[in-house]
Amino acid sequence: MNEKILIVDDEHEIADLVALYLENENYTVYKYYTATEALECIDRESLDMAVLDVMLPDMSGFQICQKIREKHTYPVIMLTAKGEEIDKITGLTLGADDYVTKPFQPLELVARVKAQMRRYKRYNKGGESEEGIIAFSGLVLNINTHECTLNEKTLLLTPTEFSILRILCQKKGRVVSSEELFHGVWGEEYYNKNNNTITVHIRHLREKMGDSFESPQYIKTVWGCGYKIES
Repeated sequence: MNEKILIVDDEHEIADLVALYLENENYTVYKYYTATEALECIDRESLDMAVLDVMLPDMSGFQICQKIREKHTYPVIMLTAKGEEIDKITGLTLGADDYVTKPFQPLELVARVKAQMRRYKRYNKGGESEEGIIAFSGLVLNINTHECTLNEKTLLLTPTEFSILRILCQKKGRVVSSEELFHGVWGEEYYNKNNNTITVHIRHLREKMGDSFESPQYIKTVWGCGYKIES
């Protein structure tokens, strides 16, 4: 069964071109030019990914991302304007997994879609990982089912957030640099990301875990080096 991808962009040429490239990769594409139609699709269809333009006529892509994250953990890629760093940070804060800056090459977007889809499928199919369960100090990660609980309370994590937390847990007590997290989460070297990307995801993880920045119980910042998690 083909994976289902939602594309939302009010620039018809971009939406049509992206849809064409993804359909050529055998994805099932739901293409819309307005947020209203996209939200109806989100409620109606069982999607595997969403690609959202930030600027839409009736609602921002940020608001759509928020709606998605209320119920779903599938990957979200934001399309942002060139040079709008605040858009990237805002999207990541609201639960997006990646961003692509306009103008972009369609093949670059396709490559990022494939990378996000690989991780999402790997985390949501049981039996594909031999790592099993990671558990300490009330934190439990099930690598096979992509489920996470803290003190028996379920944490609704995006695939990117889960990946970062998994890497930190697997290297418990050791400092993990931002570069190492980049490589472990995204893998592909073409990703041109800065420290803000990891910083925002870490902040989002802390918020979901109820972990404070000033005196964190779990994820700790080692200034100039990276992050570590310890009980």
